[in-house]
Amino acid sequence: MKNEWAINNLPNRLTIFRITLIPIIVLGLSVSIPESDFFSLGARKVWSFIAALTFTVASITDFFDGYFARKRNIITVFGSFLDPIADKFLVVSSLIMLLALGRINFLIVILLILREMYITSLRLLASQKGISVPVDKWGKYKTATQMIGIPLLMINDIEIFISLGLLGTVFIYISCFLSVFSALRYSTKLYLKFKLMRYNQRHESGH
Repeated sequence: MKNEWAINNLPNRLTIFRITLIPIIVLGLSVSIPESDFFSLGARKVWSFIAALTFTVASITDFFDGYFARKRNIITVFGSFLDPIADKFLVVSSLIMLLALGRINFLIVILLILREMYITSLRLLASQKGISVPVDKWGKYKTATQMIGIPLLMINDIEIFISLGLLGTVFIYISCFLSVFSALRYSTKLYLKFKLMRYNQRHESGH
């Protein structure tokens, strides 16, 4: 019998591992702050690369924990709760550090963080009403563009035919558009489900 409260399984271990990588990213970007005189320019670039590489590894674990959970049918309450929290901590902490480094616009960071707070609130409201809205494909595209754009901004001073910082900025702007678009789609789907639920309740009470 499947234990929905199990903690010690591969998907959950990957999620916990992803959380342990976040301090490394924050440390790497903290060292990269230009005002820091303790490290040389070369050392700061190395730490920026370490942060970008660590973020990429964390993003890959995000894919695989979901993959193994679905493939092995290991869907647990603990995993369902912790996985989205790990994702948000990973992205939000990285965005704040990039803002401190001056590599991303303040309004972009606010927009992306507010979007995550808004969607999280809607999901909590929906779960309280017993309503489930599947993850929208545009939300997945949003996540993918963030997972590409953020590490590129971490190594923004590297140029390979094109500035990686510029490329990262493009991906982040695309992510902003997808964030708003997917949030609107999610809101619409949730509204329609609420409306259908109320209609069914009135219909049943009428009988």
